Amino acid sequence: MNGFRLGGFLFSYFLDLPRYQKRVFSVFTDSIFVFSALWLSICLRLEAIYIPSDKLVLGSFLITTVVTLAVFVRLGLYRAVIRYLSNHALIAVVSGVSVSALVFSASSFLLKAPVPRSSPFIYWGISLLLIGGSRMMVRSYVHQAQRKLKEKVIIYGAGTSGIQLANALFQGKEFQPVAYVDDNKSRQGNIFQGLRVHSPVELSKLIVKHGVNKLLLAIGSAPHSQRSLILRYLEPLPVQVQTIPNMADVISGRAKIEEIKDIEVEDLLGRDPIKPSNKLLENFIKSKVVMVTGAGGSIGSELCRQIIQHKPKSLVLFELSEFNLYAIHNELLMLVNEIGLNVDIMPVMGSVQKEHRLEVILTSFGVQTIYHAAAYKHVPLVEHNVVEGVRNNVFGTWYTAEAAIKAKVETFVLISTDKAVRPTNVMGASKRMAELVLQGLSQRQAGTRFCMVRFGNVLGSSGSVVPLFREQIKKSGPITVTHPDIIRYFMTIPEAAQLVLQAGNMGHGGDVFVLDMGEQVKIADLARKMVHLMGLEVKDEKNPDGDIEIAYTGLRPGEKLYEELLIGDDPQGTDHPRIMKARELSLKWTEVEEILGRLDRACHIFDCDKVRDILQSTPLGFTPNNALEDLVWKQGRCDAILRPDNVRKIERVELYKAAD
Repeated sequence: MNGFRLGGFLFSYFLDLPRYQKRVFSVFTDSIFVFSALWLSICLRLEAIYIPSDKLVLGSFLITTVVTLAVFVRLGLYRAVIRYLSNHALIAVVSGVSVSALVFSASSFLLKAPVPRSSPFIYWGISLLLIGGSRMMVRSYVHQAQRKLKEKVIIYGAGTSGIQLANALFQGKEFQPVAYVDDNKSRQGNIFQGLRVHSPVELSKLIVKHGVNKLLLAIGSAPHSQRSLILRYLEPLPVQVQTIPNMADVISGRAKIEEIKDIEVEDLLGRDPIKPSNKLLENFIKSKVVMVTGAGGSIGSELCRQIIQHKPKSLVLFELSEFNLYAIHNELLMLVNEIGLNVDIMPVMGSVQKEHRLEVILTSFGVQTIYHAAAYKHVPLVEHNVVEGVRNNVFGTWYTAEAAIKAKVETFVLISTDKAVRPTNVMGASKRMAELVLQGLSQRQAGTRFCMVRFGNVLGSSGSVVPLFREQIKKSGPITVTHPDIIRYFMTIPEAAQLVLQAGNMGHGGDVFVLDMGEQVKIADLARKMVHLMGLEVKDEKNPDGDIEIAYTGLRPGEKLYEELLIGDDPQGTDHPRIMKARELSLKWTEVEEILGRLDRACHIFDCDKVRDILQSTPLGFTPNNALEDLVWKQGRCDAILRPDNVRKIERVELYKAAD
C-alpha cells in the first residue's frame, strides 16, 4: 500500500513539473527505451542474455538512438501533452519507431555489425510497446485519476452533437460521460469513444449503476415537438436534465459545446416556432428608415435585432430608459460590425408622451415604418399606478400615432396583448383603448397605415414567470404561483418579434392580427416540470420529503385565470397559416376623440375612480375583478386636488393649451 502511495506521489510530482523539464525527462526515458529495445531484440533473437561488447554493435545502437530521438523531435512527439494524447501523436510514435527500425537495420548493415537480420523486426515491436505503451499508460492513469474527481453524466443523443460533447467533456475537468442513450435503434449497441449506446428504456438502471445525477441532452437541431416528447419521458427520472448550446452558435463561435445550460422552456411547451416569411419581413423594412419605440425593452430589443438582419437604411432606437438605450445601442453596433451590414443606428432618448418631440424626430430622420413597443405591461404595477398606465399606454400611443400622421410615416404597428381581450385590469383596458385609437385614426385618414399585433405571454421578458421560477428553484424554493388553475399562452421573444414584423406587413389599415398559439399552459404544471427536470421533487402533502414547495399566493389585482386572443368568434385567415385577423368592434374617430377628452381630464386631476369609470363605460369589455388599487389614491389625500376650484383651474389650463 505504501508503495502505491509513493508511486502516486511521484507521478503527481512529475505531472506538476514545468513543461521543459517534462520534455527533458521524456527524451531521457525514450533514449533508455530505445537502447533497451535494441538490446532486448538481440536477446530474444539469440534466446540468451546478450552482452553488447562489440564496438560495431554499440555504434549501431548509438546511431539508432540518436537518429530516433531526432526523428521524434521532428515529428513533434515532445510537443504533445501526454494526458491529452491524440491519434496524431500515436501515429507519430508508430512512424518514428518504423524509421528507427530502418535506421537500426541500415546502420548495422553499413557498419557490418554482427546483428541478426530479424532483430530490427523484433526491435520494432518492443520499442513500440515501450514508447507508445508507456504514453498510453500515463494517459490512462491521468484520465482515471481525473474521472474520480469529475461528475458522472449520461449523454442523451449519440449523433454528431453527442460525440462532440463527449470529446469536449473528456478533456474538461467537470463532467465524465459514462454512457450514451439514443432512441435511434441503429445506434444502440455501438461504442463511441469507449462508451456504449443504450436504449432509453435502460436509463433507470444506468442512473443507479453509475450513480448519475445529471443527464445532458445532445440532440442537435431536433424540433421542439420532439424535444418535448423526450423531456416528457425524462421528467419522472431522478436526474437533472440540461442541454448544450445550439450547434449554429457553436459553429459561429458564440458558444462552446461544453457550455451546459438549463432546459429551455420552449422545449417544455412542445410547439415548434413559426417559420418566418422573408418576403413579408422585407417589404416594409429593407432600405427603409425604421423606428422602434421602447427599443430597450424585451420585445423592442428583439425587434431591433431582427430588423437589422433585413437591411433597413437606418434604425432609430427611441427609448426613455438611458441604461436600456445604451445597452441595446452597443449590442446592435457590435452585431452590425460582426455581420458587416451598412445600417445607421441612431439612439434617441425621449418619452412617447411628448408629441412635438416625436414629430420632430420622425420628420428629421424621415421615418417610414414605426414599431410601437413602448408600454407599461406589468398588470399589478399598472393597477397600482392607474393614471401613469393610462397616460403611457393610451395617450402615448395616440401622441405617437398623431406625430406619425403629421410626419407622413407610411406604416405604424402597435404591439398589443392578449390581456386586451375582455380585460379585467387597467393594463388590458388601456391596450384595448389604444387599439381603438388606431382603428379610429385609420378611418380618419389614409396617409399612414395602422395595424395592431396581439399575442400572449413572452418567455424571458421582464416579469415572465420562467426566470422567476428558475431563480426560486436555485434558492430551494418555494415557487410562487398565484392560483393552482391559472393558465396562459406562451411564445418565445424571437417568435413574438417575427410575428410583429410579418403581421404588420399584412394589414390594410386598422387591422388586428393574432397568432394561433396552440394550447394554453397550466402554470402550476410548468412549475412542476421545471422542478423535476432540475433533478428535484415537488414537496406537497403526498410527498412531504420533497425538495421544492409550490406556494399559491392568490390572484394579483386585475389578474385573470385565463387569457383570450379573440373578442369575436369569427377570425379571418391571412397569407400566413398561423396568423389570423380578428373581426372586432371599432369606433368612429369622433367617438374615440370624445372618450379621449374625458379620459384626459380625469387623468389631469388624478381622479382614478373617474378613469376606471370611463374605461368601463367605453365598449372595451372592461370588467374589473378587484377594487381600485392605485397606491396614491388609496392614501385618501386626493380631496384637495379634486376641489372644484382646482378642477376649474385645470380646465382653464386645458382650454388655454387647446387655443394655443
